[in-house]
Amino acid sequence: MTARSALRRLSDLANTYFVGLVLLASATALVRPGTFTWIAPYISPLLGVIMLGMGLTLRPVDFRRLAERPRDVAIGAVAQWVIMPVAAYALTVALSLPPAVAVGVILVGAAPGGTASNVMAYLGKGDVALSVAITTVTTLAAPLVMPAWVVLLAGEQLQVGFVDLFVNILQIVFIPVVFGFALRLALDRYAPEVAEVGLDVFPLVSVVTIVAIVAAVVGLNVDTILGAGVAAIAAVVIHNAIGLSTGYGTGRLADMSDDRVRTTTFEVGLQNSGLAAALALSFFSPAAALPPALFSVWHNITGPLLASYFSRAEEAVVRTSPADD
Repeated sequence: MTARSALRRLSDLANTYFVGLVLLASATALVRPGTFTWIAPYISPLLGVIMLGMGLTLRPVDFRRLAERPRDVAIGAVAQWVIMPVAAYALTVALSLPPAVAVGVILVGAAPGGTASNVMAYLGKGDVALSVAITTVTTLAAPLVMPAWVVLLAGEQLQVGFVDLFVNILQIVFIPVVFGFALRLALDRYAPEVAEVGLDVFPLVSVVTIVAIVAAVVGLNVDTILGAGVAAIAAVVIHNAIGLSTGYGTGRLADMSDDRVRTTTFEVGLQNSGLAAALALSFFSPAAALPPALFSVWHNITGPLLASYFSRAEEAVVRTSPADD
């Protein structure tokens, strides 16, 4: 086995057991918080590394897809931009969440799509190209859209303005993604083998980084989890359910094909909770980072379960379709 194939195998294993790794690290953080809390000051740069990896996966063809399917991209992006922030605010009111936890829920709702939605679209027999296109649009627009929602919905609880949030998201998300995209262009032209190795490495890096971020936030919030944790968990579970169900309904109402309905489901329901956690720790408090951390754990349980259901349903249709003919 070559070093590259071993690395690819390791990345595959990390993706396969991602949920288990998150749960194990989170449980460890509850018992021994100091194991992970030292990571907290590095969460923003670590998230920038993940965004760099996302940029490396993009190629010019992905942007051409935006022009080829503007309707479905726009529907998916707008659905996520509207449904998740509004649902987040409604839950903070309905559940009477503490101010810090409420800000965290709103940060999750205002966050763009994450790479998890792309993976789930692939596993769930969705339209992966559409998934990448929607994630790209929401991510690149995040420096404008996310601060606008956070200031609008949590303005009374904020001691930070739109500009501060804009600059921070620009640094964490937009610049690394654009740099990763430019780097991929250069590598494809001058060192294609290095580009392929990078694509093998970054899934593993992303898994390790996300596990570390979630565990660090859990470690910082042991007391909050044991206290207000029930309400925060309820908000996360309901929020994710709203996103997935309304994403599915949006695709159906828009008369999308089945694969694009599945894609829209994941794009609306799965958020870049790592970004929300980084912003919570940068501008608010560890308690505000709790909902994003819980969302990271939960949507990586519901996402694979739903993807498995979609995949089995699609395979069943394929098996029966010859007989229908």
